[in-house]
Order: sequence, then C-alpha cells, then structure tokens
Amino acid sequence: MHSSISITPAQLPDVLLHVAPTRPVFIWGQPGIGKSSLVVAFAKSLGLECVSLLGTQLAPEDLIGVPQIFDTPTGPRSRFCPPSMIARDDPYCLFLDELNGASHEVQKAFYSLILERRLGDFRLHPGAVVIGAGNRSQDAAIVRAMSSALVNRMVHVHLSASPRDWLDWARRSGIHPWVLEYIALRPDHLTASPPKHEEPFSTPRAWHMVSDALYSFGDGITDVDLFVLAAGCVSPAHAGQFRAFVKQLRHAWDLEGVLKGTLRWPSEPADRDVLFFLAQSLRARLAKELPREKRGGSHAAMQLAHRAKALLVDLADISLEIAQVVVAPEGADADGSDGAGLPTWFLTEVVRDLPRLVAGRES
Repeated sequence: MHSSISITPAQLPDVLLHVAPTRPVFIWGQPGIGKSSLVVAFAKSLGLECVSLLGTQLAPEDLIGVPQIFDTPTGPRSRFCPPSMIARDDPYCLFLDELNGASHEVQKAFYSLILERRLGDFRLHPGAVVIGAGNRSQDAAIVRAMSSALVNRMVHVHLSASPRDWLDWARRSGIHPWVLEYIALRPDHLTASPPKHEEPFSTPRAWHMVSDALYSFGDGITDVDLFVLAAGCVSPAHAGQFRAFVKQLRHAWDLEGVLKGTLRWPSEPADRDVLFFLAQSLRARLAKELPREKRGGSHAAMQLAHRAKALLVDLADISLEIAQVVVAPEGADADGSDGAGLPTWFLTEVVRDLPRLVAGRES
C-alpha cells in the first residue's frame, strides 16, 4: 500500500489513542522502524497487556481454535474454542504483527475478529483494542496482498522514521554515544531502502544493534572489529562512514575545526576514509544551511559559502575525486544516500571562482 501522507513515531500514540478504542488500526512501515515496540509502549501506557500474534507463523486453527463437542437437550453440538491467549475476559491489546504476511486463509480467519470483534462464539472485551502492522510491498519482505474486504475493515496509517524522534528516544534509552553523535550528524543515515538482494541495511533497529555490540566490545574496540560489526548491521556505505566517523573522533578531527581553520584536511593515504567522511559532512552542512536562493541569505550563510570554496581548493589538492563528491549533483551522493543537493547559485559560484582562488594561492 502506498500513501503520500505519513506520521512520525511521536505522532502515532495520539492517533492510536483516539482511533484504536473504536476501530482496528493497521500500521504500515519498513522493517526495523519500530512498529512493534511502539504498539507495546502504547498498550503499556493504557495499562493493557499486549498480546502479539505473528501473522507469518499462524495457521487458521491458531485463531478459530478446534471444535469441542458438548451436549444439549436436543443432542450433541460442536463449537470452536479459540485459544486462551485470545479468549480473555479482561481488556487487552491484541497486536496482529505482520498481518499482511499471513496466508490468505489466515487473513480470512481475521475477518470476523477485525470487523465484529469475535471468534466463533467468543467476543472481545469492550475495552480491548486491535492493532495490526506490516511491511510494504517495496520493502522486499514477506508480504501478501490483502483483500479489499480486509483493507476496508481497518484504519490505515503510514509510519515514517524521524531522526529527531529516534534521537530523543535513544538519549533516554542509553544508546551508545558514538551512534548518537553519528546519527545527529548524519540523520539521513538512520534508514535506507531495503536492498533487492541479501544485504544488511540501515534502520533504527539496526543502529540499536550496533549500539549493543559497541557496549559489548567496550571502548577498546579495534578499527577492524568496529567495521565488522557495523557492516554486519547497517548499509555498507553507512558502515564505512560510521567507521571513519569513529576514527576521526579518536584522532580529534572534526568538520568544525576544518571550517574554523584550526585543523586541516587529513592528507595521509591511510586517512582517506576520514577525509571522505569530512567531505560528506561538509556537503550535508552546505545543503542544510545554504539558502535555495542567494538573495536574502544570512551573513553566516554567505561566510560559510565563501569558506567552503576555499576549502574545496585545498581538498582538490589532496583528492580531486573526493572534492567532486562535495559538489555532486542532487541524488548523486557517493555514500548511497539520496542527497539533498546544493543550491544552484553556489555551484555556479564554485565553477566561476575556483580558478581565481587557485591562482591567488599559487601567487
């Protein structure tokens, strides 16, 4: 399912609070974005136990139960007995995770539960809430098309990752400082589109795994071990950038010092990964702080543009290829991200002014 409208993790609890008590809600989002943990936290905030059913691991009888024979005045009868984890007398939150990954037979078994809040003769407590979640077809996950009848029985919301929301949560949850600082510097690396082949990719869950592994290794982790664990959790391009980021932390390199002139670009061949990371950071800084139109730009923005042009000259002396990364066209970021793109006026000035800056330095 596609939608041009999405909500952030911080907005989801309010939506669930107002909708879930009256209608089933289905949450769409890419793997690892935190759908399950958000539902569990929502249920806890209401004082409800969260009972999770994983659609990809269910058979129809896991829902409707098995028939039981009982006597009546007119003779034996049978009725289906749903499992005790669903048939509860108290209110609770029923979380149907990966519902759209379930077989169509299992999906049909959910019809009466979602629409009428019942399974056979059993009816959910009036205070129970039903929430479903699933990945999207473009996520290269186990996804089966839901029938229009099932789609039309739920309120659908699309969840998108928010670096700000995740960082707020991560600070409260003790995520490793290196991961916190890196995502704060490169929020565009919090997530990446799932690749079309078997390969790790960046998600909030993947960065959480990196944090756990870093704590397990301790601060004495070697550069090689750091790269191994990062490459085993997040997108390859992001793993390389994270490795360079930690390396520059350990060697006291930072973009702010380069901009102020207290530090120079690292020039040793062994430090090319750090140089690339700093160049990418400069590009991200320019894309964020330079105005789309030069007219009306602040004094600070114009100073940043002037300083960046001088730094590009120095950078090109060390590596012309990396200098070109800074001014690459929109969508052409070498680290695998989409790229915000630099303002056209700045790129025009770079082409116009760099020969003069080079000549001025040589004289």
